[in-house]
Amino acid sequence: MSDEGHYPYQAAIDAYGNGGFRFAGMSHRGSMLALPSGMHAWGPKAGGEVTLESLAPVLAVADQIDVLLIGLGDDIAAIDPKIRAAFRERNVIVEAVATGGAVRTYNVLFGEKRSVGAALIAIERGR
Repeated sequence: MSDEGHYPYQAAIDAYGNGGFRFAGMSHRGSMLALPSGMHAWGPKAGGEVTLESLAPVLAVADQIDVLLIGLGDDIAAIDPKIRAAFRERNVIVEAVATGGAVRTYNVLFGEKRSVGAALIAIERGR
């Protein structure tokens, strides 16, 4: 990724863990967003930090996705119902699961050329 933490194309994720992700022959340390506008660095480090504000870049492209997968780290946690409501208003389905499950589902949907986005909290143990 560039210094700004942005790769200009959406890509499948080749690996996750060790505090980051690998895709398109590159690696990114930290959490990230996978969107039609590309792969972006993302601030949250834990599920409790996922807010409507942190998801503003996703809301900005909500008209380009049908499904948003939120990877909440190692565990599944509840997300603020306001997040689901905001995306429902834009006809986007939100699935919040552990990061590993979110990556695997994202890759399947992306491979099927579906309109999918992902907000992924980096984890240490992955594959």
